[in-house]
Amino acid sequence: MTSVIDAHHHLWNPAVRAYPWMVDELAKPFTLEDLRQVTASVGVDRTLLVQTVSDLAETREFLATAAASKGLIAGVVGWVEPTGDVAGQIAELRDGPGGDLLVGVRHQVEDEADPDWFARPGVVDGARSAAGAGLVTDLLVRFDQLPSATRLVDAVPDGRFVLDHGAKPPMGTEDYGVWETGVRELARRPQVVGKLSGLFTLDHQELLPVAVAHLIDVFGPDRLVFGTDWPVSTLAQEYADVVARTRELLSGFSTSERDAVLAGNAVSTYQLQPL
Repeated sequence: MTSVIDAHHHLWNPAVRAYPWMVDELAKPFTLEDLRQVTASVGVDRTLLVQTVSDLAETREFLATAAASKGLIAGVVGWVEPTGDVAGQIAELRDGPGGDLLVGVRHQVEDEADPDWFARPGVVDGARSAAGAGLVTDLLVRFDQLPSATRLVDAVPDGRFVLDHGAKPPMGTEDYGVWETGVRELARRPQVVGKLSGLFTLDHQELLPVAVAHLIDVFGPDRLVFGTDWPVSTLAQEYADVVARTRELLSGFSTSERDAVLAGNAVSTYQLQPL
């Protein structure tokens, strides 16, 4: 079976910390051992563990977990205070257990009310510091925040950016065209990669192939990576089903293009060790 890198999943324990965004159906622990079980039979060899709360302590814990994962978790996309001393925070994280596995940072901008959140003082400087440290900035945004995200990318031309969940296309709504235009404009920046993740829990699943076709059209097979968004994805289906459905959505690709989306692009984008 062809190697697969799950470039977007989470771990959590509601008994340890609060997750303000969490729905009741997800309010139970999902552990490293749970991850091993779901990845074992579907050809997922490595993963990227992504932050869930705005807490440096979680990122430290994730890095230590990745270091103890025996190679399963190949990298961590963590959180740093985006308007603070980003360079200093990154240096501190890298000095701790598993610090060499920090490959990116992100802030949950989709939960910020301001559609122009990226224009806040210090955000651009923070993104520049992340780029200078060799880290990817994952963009977790709503469709109305895409123009602001595009301006951030323009302000950090040496950075690498990944659009999480394709900015969650608002399928079946009057806002779909706004999303379509915003994603197309952002994708014109070659330093941005799209992430096919978090899509199967969205409304109007019958329209998903059209939205995915748009992401494929604007990013192309050389600038797309795959992620399950597990355990959030369990709201809709099992881990293996997410992998299988993604393969179906990529059925029009050549074998080499499909392998790039499912693994190779994650290696180059997040600068992982080669497969």
